Amino acid sequence: MQSLPLFHRIAGQPVVVLGQSEAAAAKRRLVQRAGGVVVDDLAEGIDTGARLAFIAHDDDMAARADAIRARGAGLLVNVTDRPELCDFTVPSLVDRDPVLIAVGTGGASAGLAKALRLRLERLLPQGLGGLALALHAAREAVRARWPSPGERRRALDAALEQGGPLDPLAEAPAYAVERWLGGAAAGLSGRFVIALRSDDPDDLTLREARLLGQADAVIAGPDVPPAVLARARADAVRLPPGAEAPDQGIVIDLTLG
Repeated sequence: MQSLPLFHRIAGQPVVVLGQSEAAAAKRRLVQRAGGVVVDDLAEGIDTGARLAFIAHDDDMAARADAIRARGAGLLVNVTDRPELCDFTVPSLVDRDPVLIAVGTGGASAGLAKALRLRLERLLPQGLGGLALALHAAREAVRARWPSPGERRRALDAALEQGGPLDPLAEAPAYAVERWLGGAAAGLSGRFVIALRSDDPDDLTLREARLLGQADAVIAGPDVPPAVLARARADAVRLPPGAEAPDQGIVIDLTLG
């Protein structure tokens, strides 16, 4: 991974957009859709505290010059069709407000990012945003039901997995959250052994990949491929073989089969 994906809040904030091309117009629409205030002059943007600059000149020299000026003033810069001049790239977006899914290729292929977005658009129900808002509204009730962060995570994992009562791909209605809270189980817990068949994480079964993604702790020796370990949660505890494992939660023991 060569880029760190971030969601930048720009509502009500100035954002510099330079250029008269159709690409510049598209960037203006993107900024306005996110609630940002478009500024067409770089000096004005610097004076008003802009933090982002989109540069979409057709002329290469003008694009490079404005990129240098903007970066020198401390702005993060995106230059259309010139990835070598970019501090950040703009992903292809699937919008199910407040759920936002970004598909990026680091500037390698906008066409590929678009194709993946269109595929995801067909998979994700329109009601996904309503489910997110219902879960947000129920945060205090969820905390009261499961005081421990680990318990909450496991309960939510069980509810949101495929076929669960809050399966996000099954057009779960917002009221399903209240119904789930009324009779939800605590979720999966225990120690599981995954015997790897190869160095390729795609050889994991669906169940193994799901367990690894939900694990609270992962036990793995130095011979376990990093690509497989990368499928675990970033905040899951990593332990060497023989170490004492947590008594609660999901513990995965990775071995080479």
